[in-house]
Amino acid sequence: MRPAGLELAEIFRQIGPEYRRDHAGALSRAQLRAMSAIERCRTAALGGHVEQCDACGHQRIAFNSCRDRHCPKCQSLTRAQWLEDRRAELLPVEYFHVVFTVPQPIEAIAYQNKALLYDMLFKATAQTLRTIAADPKHLGAEIGFIAVLHTWGQSLLHHPHLHCVVPGGGVSLDGKRWIACRPGFFLPVRVLSRLFRRVLLELLRAAFERKALKFFNAMAPLQEKQAFERFLAPAASTEWVVYAKAPFGGPEQVLEYLGRYTHRVAIANSRLVDFSDGSVAFRWKDYRHENKLKVMRLPAAEFTRRFLLHVLPSGLQRIRHYGLLANRMREAKLERCHELLGVEPPPPTEHDQDEDYRDRYLRLTGVSLVDCPVCKRGRMVCIETLLPRPPAQGPPHGCS
Repeated sequence: MRPAGLELAEIFRQIGPEYRRDHAGALSRAQLRAMSAIERCRTAALGGHVEQCDACGHQRIAFNSCRDRHCPKCQSLTRAQWLEDRRAELLPVEYFHVVFTVPQPIEAIAYQNKALLYDMLFKATAQTLRTIAADPKHLGAEIGFIAVLHTWGQSLLHHPHLHCVVPGGGVSLDGKRWIACRPGFFLPVRVLSRLFRRVLLELLRAAFERKALKFFNAMAPLQEKQAFERFLAPAASTEWVVYAKAPFGGPEQVLEYLGRYTHRVAIANSRLVDFSDGSVAFRWKDYRHENKLKVMRLPAAEFTRRFLLHVLPSGLQRIRHYGLLANRMREAKLERCHELLGVEPPPPTEHDQDEDYRDRYLRLTGVSLVDCPVCKRGRMVCIETLLPRPPAQGPPHGCS
């Protein structure tokens, strides 16, 4: 049975100092920053405030969040706001979920060149989808889509792949009509797979020629061109995995899906089972054995290493928009889509600029941070501000 309140933050608070000492020089700034943020999140270290019910007098301490994108506790409001912004962009058409993965040799190169390879993954995916969709033999249209980077598998090992959510159709290349794809079918996955393979390998070879790729330790010999080509050969001669899942039922199902995927971190606190005797146990789904739910136990240091594999390089965008949904021309292109589909665009969402974050949280998630949890009648009102505790005063501890 999962211990009440077991969190990634508690694991990091207990083993973090020793882990950082043992791996000094091997951790990136982004990894160190993420670890520290998760350890301090919603503790006295970040400050907070004291709230009191205006009806029954119940008091509670609310510590501030770290807002780090890798923190399991800090995604709900960000996710809800992002989803609300996307709601107005959904079209009344079928939507598809297409996943692009890379073979093991490419994963190995990405492991030592994360920022560069992840960017290549986005570029190759976007070029592949837009090129095949624009081909008159397939769709003959400009499409739009959202691409979300995930770098992990269920066991927390390094497994970079892109999830793409794509409307089932697009605007004709002359801009005069909407072209819908066949019901239940978007684009041929084998054609997508082969173009994706060619484009990504071209990007890799170009990066090698300009000496942008770095290789260390056992992979250091790949700095020589012949060794690099031999390493790529198996990937160049095998089929890559691109697959399209069954289409969504409608726009609301698209939003529900996006809410599960867009702001996910490598492991949620709900998957943690146990932390004792220097090891961590967590639930994982074994896709090779009929999605059977299992429990994996790892030494705490190995669990931490695997989690930190998925801390993204600073500044890297893990959610990107392309084609009709690209940021620069999105409003005008979506307006044209609605015209061609013969539907009215949804009214713009208006918000009070001075809206309190607790009111925004209630509006977006339906969960109240204001109602008194004891008497259920009063409202929790801030009566005192707590300043952040300086590090010299000792390690932060949470408060329920």
